[in-house]
Amino acid sequence: MTQHTKALVAMSGGVDSSVAAALMLEQGYDVIGVTLKQWENPDGSLPTAGCCTVGDAEDARRVAAQLGIDYYVLDYVDEFREAVVEPWGRAYLEGTTPNPCVECNRKVRFDALLDRAEMLGCDVLVTGHHARVFHDEAGYHLLRGRDLNKDQSYVLHMLDQEKLARIELPIGEMTKDDVWAKAEEMGLRTAGKAESMEICFVGKGNYRDFLEEHFPETRRPGLIVNTEGEELGEHGGTAGFTIGQRRGHGVALGERTYVVDIQPQTSTIVLGRKDDLLAEGCELDQVSFVSGHPPMDGAVDVKIRYRSVPVPAKITGEADRWSVWFEEPQSAVAPGQIAVFYTGDEVLGGGVIKPRGGANLSLKTSH
Repeated sequence: MTQHTKALVAMSGGVDSSVAAALMLEQGYDVIGVTLKQWENPDGSLPTAGCCTVGDAEDARRVAAQLGIDYYVLDYVDEFREAVVEPWGRAYLEGTTPNPCVECNRKVRFDALLDRAEMLGCDVLVTGHHARVFHDEAGYHLLRGRDLNKDQSYVLHMLDQEKLARIELPIGEMTKDDVWAKAEEMGLRTAGKAESMEICFVGKGNYRDFLEEHFPETRRPGLIVNTEGEELGEHGGTAGFTIGQRRGHGVALGERTYVVDIQPQTSTIVLGRKDDLLAEGCELDQVSFVSGHPPMDGAVDVKIRYRSVPVPAKITGEADRWSVWFEEPQSAVAPGQIAVFYTGDEVLGGGVIKPRGGANLSLKTSH
């Protein structure tokens, strides 16, 4: 019997969180399920497309009923809009490509859920993330999930010792196939439910349409130029572009070209060759470390995108000034995305990639 007795389980309406709740029950916990309402239609109703929908909440409620546990929906729409959606829109105005899921975890979800867990007298917060928490004499460690194809440790890199001490991730030891099989075995409503990959507040629509509706200033037209500054064409707004983009810029030059820079001050898009995307390093903002401090020698493996492969690098800096230097130049290092530090399967921390122009960002070009 575990030393904990009461668990708050974040239930998204998906199969992972459903199985997580079931596993905690099997371990002898008194389980309470909760869903955070983070976005709504103008009339106050839940959206019907994407994730975090009315259907997801209903699936979570029915799974909770099936498991015989209490279930609540908590309204965090205002907090989510202020902390995630508005900064997301501003980031595009600033020419960066933000990751709203990371910012939700950093600024809303875990603080809200841990606060509610304390209010309800719960000993532990449980989520359905594919990642692992390990504890030894050195403290708490965040590890990649056993199923590397589904690993979500990247979006949890901001969790610190205090939070990890209160979190359990039971799905992290399972493969996705194991999760499906467990849900099927228990006859859970979500056993055959497809995964949602959309941005929750955008739904199944195009994020550019959402930006145009809610942040119309992102539709400021401007010029498309090459790396020598020669005019190549026009565009309808920098929000339609991201560093490394090859298609959709509307300019045909007879060779492959990529977006190598976004200059929001003048609403200019710069196209270049693939070699123009290579960077030796990048500066970071909002840097945090799981242990509370960086590795002694600064040596890490770093992921610069959620689906990228970790590459050897070295982190340098102190206080609020940190940089990453790659062992080999990396392509399409996009400002606004997250650089997450690993050593083997362990997450060490991470930070937000800052726009080009700092002293610690050096481009390798073919010119």
